[in-house]
Amino acid sequence: MAERFVRTVRTEVTDRMLIVGERHLRTVLAEYAAHDDGRRPHRGRALQPPRPDHPAADLTQERTKRQPILGGLINEYERAA
Repeated sequence: MAERFVRTVRTEVTDRMLIVGERHLRTVLAEYAAHDDGRRPHRGRALQPPRPDHPAADLTQERTKRQPILGGLINEYERAA
């Protein structure tokens, strides 16, 4: 399980971003871990996050709102009000 998380972090974050120090790396990993646990859908969980802080966005709705994560490297989507 840990190997899968490490590979996902590498491909989605650290391979696409220049890390400038340990503090920066810790900040980036903390933000990504919060995204992964709270918002990112997982196939093994029927496309639900492990610890959802919001319900999964229904992208079939006409209006959606984009929330950039890690400076826009990753995006989260939710229904717009």
